[in-house]
Amino acid sequence: MTMTWDDVIALAERLPETEVSTSYRTPALKVAGKSFARLRTEAEGGLMLFCGLDEKAALLASGDPAYFTTPHYDGHGAILVHLDLVDPQQLRELLTDAWRSKAPARLST
Repeated sequence: MTMTWDDVIALAERLPETEVSTSYRTPALKVAGKSFARLRTEAEGGLMLFCGLDEKAALLASGDPAYFTTPHYDGHGAILVHLDLVDPQQLRELLTDAWRSKAPARLST
């Protein structure tokens, strides 16, 4: 199943106080005004999700072609995801983790 931005929104809408917005003039998801996911431009490709550096390293080391990075994100806790390659359940987990990393404590407990 190929995931789309609309699928990402549908998954995120289950997370409290998630809003569809923009970041760097591209579609984004925010919680409490903080971005946790951003659809990169068509030329750039991929969905950016915030994650821990350890999780990023593990995803890249897995060899799964759904995950990638660029030099721009070196040293940053963000992973890039090919929506046409990612497993929907894995995307749901990564999206929830990204949301949790930005959500106020009152929401993520």
